[in-house]
Amino acid sequence: MTDLSWVPEALPARDDAAELARVDAVVAAGPFDDTWDSLRRHRTARWFGEAKFGIFIHWGVFSVPAFESEWYARNMYWEGTSAFRHHIDVHGPHTEFGYKDFIPQFRMQDFDPVAWAALFRRAGAQYVVPVAEHHDGFAMYSSDRTRWDAAKAGPRRDVFGALAAEVRALSMTFGASSHRAEHWFYMNGGQRFDSDVRDPAFADFYGPAQREETSPSREYLDDWLLRTVEVIDRYRPELLWFDWWIETPAFEPYLRRLAAYYYNSAAAWGREVVINYKWDAFMQGSAVYDIERGAMATSQPVPWQNDSAVSRSSWCWTEGQEYKPASELLGELLDVVSKNGNLLLNIGPKPDGTIAAAEVELLERLGAWLSVNGEAIYGTIPYVVPGEGPLQVEGGSFVDGTPSAFGPEDFRFTVREDVTGSYLYASTPAWPADGDDVVLTTLARRLQVEPREIHQVRMLGVAEPLAWERHLDGLRVRLPAERPNPDGYALKLSFVPESPRPRTDFLHQT
Repeated sequence: MTDLSWVPEALPARDDAAELARVDAVVAAGPFDDTWDSLRRHRTARWFGEAKFGIFIHWGVFSVPAFESEWYARNMYWEGTSAFRHHIDVHGPHTEFGYKDFIPQFRMQDFDPVAWAALFRRAGAQYVVPVAEHHDGFAMYSSDRTRWDAAKAGPRRDVFGALAAEVRALSMTFGASSHRAEHWFYMNGGQRFDSDVRDPAFADFYGPAQREETSPSREYLDDWLLRTVEVIDRYRPELLWFDWWIETPAFEPYLRRLAAYYYNSAAAWGREVVINYKWDAFMQGSAVYDIERGAMATSQPVPWQNDSAVSRSSWCWTEGQEYKPASELLGELLDVVSKNGNLLLNIGPKPDGTIAAAEVELLERLGAWLSVNGEAIYGTIPYVVPGEGPLQVEGGSFVDGTPSAFGPEDFRFTVREDVTGSYLYASTPAWPADGDDVVLTTLARRLQVEPREIHQVRMLGVAEPLAWERHLDGLRVRLPAERPNPDGYALKLSFVPESPRPRTDFLHQT
């Protein structure tokens, strides 16, 4: 018989009506109300448009079985799946060992929030977004609304709050992601056969376990709203990231209500905040659009975000992951930023609270490149064209399944304009194998994409200017023998001051 002495005690009854009334009072107080017209007046936070690079963290109980993906909690109850068969073979029948029984093994005993924050800072991240609650219903923060959280079970520590404090101590922005919406149906496979999902003693963890085809009940939606409000009030995240299924029509009035509460609360704090959403959950202009493992085919007039991962096979820690090479991750970053986007790059810590050595190395590699070439990334705006080269990045979601290797002819462009002048950056994660010259065909005289006269070409991280010539076939640049970083480089072009400058004001819109 499984030992259940670790199971947290039931919580006292809550007065949800009073809490909902408080939420509505904040909404009524303004400056934003819960209409799309009002919410579209919210301006994207300046910090977000300048940050360009953040760290996403999928941590949770699913890292204990470490099999296939973070969807183990659902798939282990879905008959016919490899996770279902794996669970029985390794852990036994679902009546004797269910998903809840992994919680005592999720101890995070070696979790060091100071070291984590320092790693993210070295990686060049400007914001950090850990999962507050995933589909499995286990909250990683200290909650008054559920007994199934990291403060009461598993780690028995508010790991979310501890990380928030250290991230902010290093001047990075802290956010939170919510995947709670899908919990409405997430465990419903366990209702189809004899499993612990059917046990009334654990209905507050596994439930509702309803049909995916049905809309969430009012009680569930109220709880979803109040759980999110709890995270806002307790931790004051400056970014809220939402996973899919909030686009389900039943959530629509709750999304408006939640956004108004969040924006009004942030106004009271004196902070600029961001909401990330997928698909068509929010009306365009009321929040920032996010694409999962994706890209845009062209530059966008407003900031957007790609959430991707160091692993091609999973968002959480699993055994035998397929990691992307550092050059591919850097290429993702360059492509996204060239099109006015941000990259939110995910890692998946182990259940002992450590980050796998392979993931640490990838973050360190990105940080090493950004420490030399960050001027070409942070605070930049798009150029007239995003880049050049034979690699054409496909637009849309879930396009990172196939490796995309940037070659030495693939560059991505960004622009910086300040009181000292206007600068164009051409960045690449690849050095040429042979020869000392590169040619930027976009800057050919005959194309007139860039009509201004070039004054100087430099390589970030190299002290002396580079030799260059501008011909009809392009701008030919002689690369130095010195390589400031093994993972590619960024060229910085400055222009003759009196040259006319192309109009880029439309790229500043938010």
